[in-house]
Amino acid sequence: MRHEKAARLLELARRLAASAEGLTLDEMSAAMQVSRRTVERMRDAVREAFPQMEEIADPPTVRFRIPSGLDGIFQAPTAEEFAALRAAADHFRQSGATARAGALAALETKVLSAIRAGVRRRLAPDMEALLEAETMAVHPGPRPFEDESVLGAVREAIVSMQRLRFLYDGGSTPGREREVTPYGLLFGRSNYLVAAEAGASPQEPRNWRLDRIRDVRVAPLPGTRPPDFSLAAYAARSFGIYQDAVEDVVLHILPHGAEEALGWRFHATQVLEPQADGSVIARFRAAGMRELAWHLFTWGDKIRIVSPARLRDQMAEELAAAARAHGAP
Repeated sequence: MRHEKAARLLELARRLAASAEGLTLDEMSAAMQVSRRTVERMRDAVREAFPQMEEIADPPTVRFRIPSGLDGIFQAPTAEEFAALRAAADHFRQSGATARAGALAALETKVLSAIRAGVRRRLAPDMEALLEAETMAVHPGPRPFEDESVLGAVREAIVSMQRLRFLYDGGSTPGREREVTPYGLLFGRSNYLVAAEAGASPQEPRNWRLDRIRDVRVAPLPGTRPPDFSLAAYAARSFGIYQDAVEDVVLHILPHGAEEALGWRFHATQVLEPQADGSVIARFRAAGMRELAWHLFTWGDKIRIVSPARLRDQMAEELAAAARAHGAP
């Protein structure tokens, strides 16, 4: 029990050292999943161990942080953490995400070079055993495009709050130069730049496929995304990547698929309603009916589409096209 309490205090100290602006008591309470009174006692214990902890006035509250970081003796990573980092890098590499794989590999090298030789020697056998015993399944799909020059220019524009210019080999006029305000990057089955085109009305963001962008450069013009824009909320609006009209989706999962559906996440906004006959009704709001139809096909006869009609029509079109391609009547 004493060891567990010490580990929890060290975890809080790490969070305080990792935060540039500091944490409030409420933020510490939420992060550590304890009551406010408990986190006050934990803060006092951390302050005794790390007297360099600062209090920063942020009316109507106070923030706390450890500005100089923690000594390396408190920061030695575990074999499990290294194994997870290596596995994530390998997963990116196998799926074609070479830029992100390289970034994680560089991070692993930096961390390993910062810890003591004795600690590295103790970690090596456990890391090797874990890496041999764990792997990630690579699912079929398009290899994500990750050109470091394109990603670097996009990230530079986002950080410097400037616009981007590039030639785009897509849309109704392939090869035309575009000038956009970058909002963010979406990584998935294909990788996309989320950006609003300059001069477009209304200023709604669009998804631009990274593999169709060339000759990209940062333009010396201000380009800041709206302060109320949330990339996470934008991504959650769609079932997949495609953005179109948001629909109220209702699915009827039949009894022989109900158990699987109750442990399934169709969408972030979903509500699952078990029915008296053993079936389940799933409700959520989403865009991207084509990708949703593709997914629902994998459920076979376990799911029936109640609404919207557009999703039923999309499913019928996809099934008819597949049947024609395979010579079915």
